[in-house]
Amino acid sequence: MIQLDLNNPEFQANLLSLGKQEVWAVLKTMRLLQAMTWHQLQSSKGLRWELIQSRQGPNGQRLYSLRVSRSCRAVAWRDGPWLRLLSLHPDHDSAYR
Repeated sequence: MIQLDLNNPEFQANLLSLGKQEVWAVLKTMRLLQAMTWHQLQSSKGLRWELIQSRQGPNGQRLYSLRVSRSCRAVAWRDGPWLRLLSLHPDHDSAYR
């Protein structure tokens, strides 16, 4: 099962800046993620787990983008059993810059 790390300050600031409906949509996806296996996440058509070729994580980790709501993507990396969420992007294209 996937364990979620929501403690990144940028992720928290992004989450708290969203409107109420969008926050609920993101939290619903977080609940779904914690019940999934890594294989389920990687093969999910709805979450669209994608490697971000143009960026690296804080310590050179491979970053991934996933859809957390209709209008929002998250940037994260895998750290063993942990999915460490780095940021949220209501503008999908900004997740790749």
